[in-house]
Amino acid sequence: MPAVNPKSVHEVLGRHILADGFEPIIDLEKSHGSWLVDGRDGREYLDFFSMFASMPVGYNHPRIMEAKDRFATVASNKPTNSDVYSSQMAEFVDTFFDIAIPDHFAYAFFIEGGTLGVENALKAAFDWKVKKNAARNGKMGEVGTQVIHFKECFHGRSGYTLSLTNTSDPRKTDHFPKFNWPRIVNPKVTFPLDEENLSAVKRVEDEALDQIKSAIKANESDIASLIIEPIQGEGGDHFFRKEFLQALRVICDENEIMLIFDEVQTGVGLTGKMWAWEHFDVVPDLMTFGKKTQVCGCVSSRRIDEVPDNVFKESSRINSTWGGNLTDMVRSTIYLEIIKEENLLDAAADQGKYLKTHMQSLQEEFPELVINPRGLGLMCAFDLPTVAQRDDLAGKIIENGVFILGSGEKAIRFRPPLNISRDELDTGMEIVRTSMKQLY
Repeated sequence: MPAVNPKSVHEVLGRHILADGFEPIIDLEKSHGSWLVDGRDGREYLDFFSMFASMPVGYNHPRIMEAKDRFATVASNKPTNSDVYSSQMAEFVDTFFDIAIPDHFAYAFFIEGGTLGVENALKAAFDWKVKKNAARNGKMGEVGTQVIHFKECFHGRSGYTLSLTNTSDPRKTDHFPKFNWPRIVNPKVTFPLDEENLSAVKRVEDEALDQIKSAIKANESDIASLIIEPIQGEGGDHFFRKEFLQALRVICDENEIMLIFDEVQTGVGLTGKMWAWEHFDVVPDLMTFGKKTQVCGCVSSRRIDEVPDNVFKESSRINSTWGGNLTDMVRSTIYLEIIKEENLLDAAADQGKYLKTHMQSLQEEFPELVINPRGLGLMCAFDLPTVAQRDDLAGKIIENGVFILGSGEKAIRFRPPLNISRDELDTGMEIVRTSMKQLY
């Protein structure tokens, strides 16, 4: 069958799926670096989207292109990594722990999809808590099966994670059965963090901590884990204070609760460190990963060994057919090497500071429109007054040549590749500025 003409892609897909995504059709051969090329007409778009923050070094990096033979070898067959191992898988796991995973973590589980990474982290915590309760009570029961989570969080769309996710878009969760687990107010920071905003967020932090303590008291021994995104992404690019995250660590230690950080979106350099939690001097018990890792899953500290027959020791307690995708593992190995060799963590931190100066400049020029500019590394955002204004601006920016998305109700979010250049940031932000002038 001949290849589908790029101009016909929407028509062909629309016969069988809801093809309501972006209008441009990516040319996988011609797209390069931070630039996505439309296969219909060759137009180039600067990418501040990076495939939902999943492309760490842009398109067709030279190191990736040099490795085509490595990809051909693993792409020709798809082994079940869960039980049939390979040298390529061992190289990935070794590289992953060497470059990306702090020594605090001992165990890993790999699967396809960030949601399922979260799901299995929850299962690990459930297993741990139920068995700890059983050891204390002398009999196995089902106490230890609840998860504390936060308003405006996004942890996925399947199974257990649907009971957590509650962003501003109800289409993602409505009418699906869910568990009634404790949901806590999220004490998000409003910037600048001046005296007024600091006082306000401290009040909400106190409220959140009181709600958590009440939930623990009301569900004695039944809270297995507390899960939070160190920075809420999909929910609206919400930042938390270090002191709040540290308070969560104390509560989890005092109440035999697993602290889970969901780093599916924030991980692998976006914030200027490998993991966002490294900015806050708080170490989780379990951490989920995906997107920029290309392979998804979770890692665990040795706290899990308080239960000797935990899910990382007992065969088939958590598992999947593929155990992650071997082709993704090869790609991830190379991406991690690139991040280390090109010092992209420091680059993302520096470029993020520069991007924030652009946002501050926009706020000075459009003080009634650009609200709450914020960011850590290249994970940056600003709000607009209304949902309609945000949606109009995002559409105009794309029309003018920059791929970008919103987050939450009213935010424009920035997710460029880690190796984006300063000139490219200048180009993109000038298009954002021009788009605002055209609309407002």
